[in-house]
Amino acid sequence: MPKILKADKNISEEAVVSRATEILAAGGVIAYPTETFYGLGVDATNENAIRKIFDLKGRNFNNPISIIIDRQENLGPLVSEVPDCALKLMQLFWPGPLTIVFKASAEISPLLTAQTSKIGMRVSSHPGALAIAKKLGHPLTATSANLSGLAECSTALEVAAQIGNKIDALVDLGKTAGGLGSTIIDVTVNPPQILREGVISRISIGQCLEF
Repeated sequence: MPKILKADKNISEEAVVSRATEILAAGGVIAYPTETFYGLGVDATNENAIRKIFDLKGRNFNNPISIIIDRQENLGPLVSEVPDCALKLMQLFWPGPLTIVFKASAEISPLLTAQTSKIGMRVSSHPGALAIAKKLGHPLTATSANLSGLAECSTALEVAAQIGNKIDALVDLGKTAGGLGSTIIDVTVNPPQILREGVISRISIGQCLEF
């Protein structure tokens, strides 16, 4: 079983976040809650750690991995351009369950983009996920904490049952919303293309972008 990191009367949530980021900085893999499901986190600037995600999930290298950043202002070095439509989407839906696919900068590992030169990212509205990304100081991978082909997990218990022996730590901050995943929209094409309709509806996106 992994190390369970859980706030209680003896350990604060801040201490949980600090320990989680220490594990990430050392190249480890954690599971942590987001506003939708539990995600698998590694330091997205560490290629060896990224490879662990693919091995753990049994995931094909042709599948990209999205990332979480702690604030919109940190977007610049990670992408080669920010279209006007992306600015509108970020203003309305970040922080929140909207993954926006940008043209990646040279700083992004091709492992994350699956050689597409595109990277999906969001600012999470979950306070725990946001705190971990902020404390780490690097982008955090945000792929779902499950084995490829199996159900996504909305509780720490589900994560432990499915992949508990494959990760270094499990950040247990309670049950997540579950249901639908983040909505994914590609802004590298014109008009932008919704790749997956999730929590944020196609209608809401259309109203924002007027299409």
